[in-house]
Amino acid sequence: MIKSFKHKGLEAFFESANYAGINPAHASKLKHQLAQLNQATQAIHMKIPGWNLHLLSGTVAGHWSVWVNGNWQLAFDICI
Repeated sequence: MIKSFKHKGLEAFFESANYAGINPAHASKLKHQLAQLNQATQAIHMKIPGWNLHLLSGTVAGHWSVWVNGNWQLAFDICI
């Protein structure tokens, strides 16, 4: 279950399908990724072919990321 967002545009898209804060070209993929993330209880649940699930390092160590498009990624943390 998604508990919070840091990106207001992504939050608005998730809650009301408002495209104003995201790249509209990413909307379809983000819709699937956010739906999957909302159901995930473990990071491995985001391991979908083509999404390139990986663990981040550095200042965001412990967070995970999936590929959206080009340089765009969806980063998240699984807290239970």
